[in-house]
Amino acid sequence: MSESVLTPQQTADFVRTGMFARDRATQSLGMQVTAMGPGQATLTMTVRPDMLNGHATCHGGLITSLADSAFAFACNSGNQLTVASGLSIDFVAPARAGDVLTASAQEASQAGRTGVYDVQVRNQRNELIALFRGRSYRMQGKPAVPVAEAG
Repeated sequence: MSESVLTPQQTADFVRTGMFARDRATQSLGMQVTAMGPGQATLTMTVRPDMLNGHATCHGGLITSLADSAFAFACNSGNQLTVASGLSIDFVAPARAGDVLTASAQEASQAGRTGVYDVQVRNQRNELIALFRGRSYRMQGKPAVPVAEAG
């Protein structure tokens, strides 16, 4: 199957499967890719007891990891190898053990090789936990998931 005949959604689905299969960090944190489309991705993660800091709340680095993974899937959804060039995150509420966090990433801007993506992290009660903004850089002519990996 040639990638050039895929719709944008089929390309995003192809990237979702291929990237997730190789993404050990995302897998090890128990994240799931629950939705993906052109320029967007949604991932979930349940806060486990081993993810808590000394204040019995989810460690900020793990919330950042969830948002960063959603960002990565969103900015690679067109199957052009894209990496982070920077990010910022604001924590607005704590997450606790047992919370199911959902990170929803959306492309805000794409111009040439650079992009900006916004990610909201919410808990199962739809309460805002964090706001993340990622800046991306696309590599010229390199796929995120080579077509040869198609199963």
